[in-house]
Amino acid sequence: MKRAACLFLALWTAGFLVAPMAASAENTPLNLAPSPKTAGAAAKNTPAPPPPPPPIDPATAIQKANAYFSSNATMIGDFVQIGGDGRRSEGKIYVQRPGKLRFEYALPATLEIVADGMSVAVVDRKLGTKDVYFISQTPLKFLLKDQIDLSHDAQVVSVTSDPNVVSILIEDKQTFGGTSFIKLMFDPVKFTLKQWQITDPQGYETLVSLFNVDLTKKHDPWLFGLAPPPAEHRVNAN
Repeated sequence: MKRAACLFLALWTAGFLVAPMAASAENTPLNLAPSPKTAGAAAKNTPAPPPPPPPIDPATAIQKANAYFSSNATMIGDFVQIGGDGRRSEGKIYVQRPGKLRFEYALPATLEIVADGMSVAVVDRKLGTKDVYFISQTPLKFLLKDQIDLSHDAQVVSVTSDPNVVSILIEDKQTFGGTSFIKLMFDPVKFTLKQWQITDPQGYETLVSLFNVDLTKKHDPWLFGLAPPPAEHRVNAN
């Protein structure tokens, strides 16, 4: 089962997954709040913030999530992943639905995760290993479908919302190794996918956040092949 845990720590690594990352003491910003004397004057010139969006109905949230996935056939973006051991990694994510996906990790990580439409390969460039699984064994299976219906393709456990995020928690009992839970997090205004968090059958959690997402750019076919990429596209693993 240790191998299964490694798969899921990698697999919904990149996420298409999320709790906010805690700031270290070194990165904690200084307190630059205005003094009481100047705060009042500043407040007079500061426009009132817009009202927070109202709580969303669960059925509406699921409908919006289905529409987001089903209407966006391609995606490219940057991701930051926080693993169950607290380690941070980052890289690029490429999606071409139905069925194709690539997580490309930046150095010093040596992993790549590639789905070619039928199978998912977890490649370690340093070790020279490649483990292949059917897409149906992974949580990728319903997020890479041509048309997605979360309430039909998986068990929706809960839908919650606040002014910052709408979260949909789903349960999948057919993943490799047992039951997994996936929390999808959306922007409450634009309803774009921001983050997701997966809890694998061993209880390991992987959090992935998305940035700089482009839903229009088309991808080179080699990105989704299980064979090694062309030489000019290979990542230096040294």
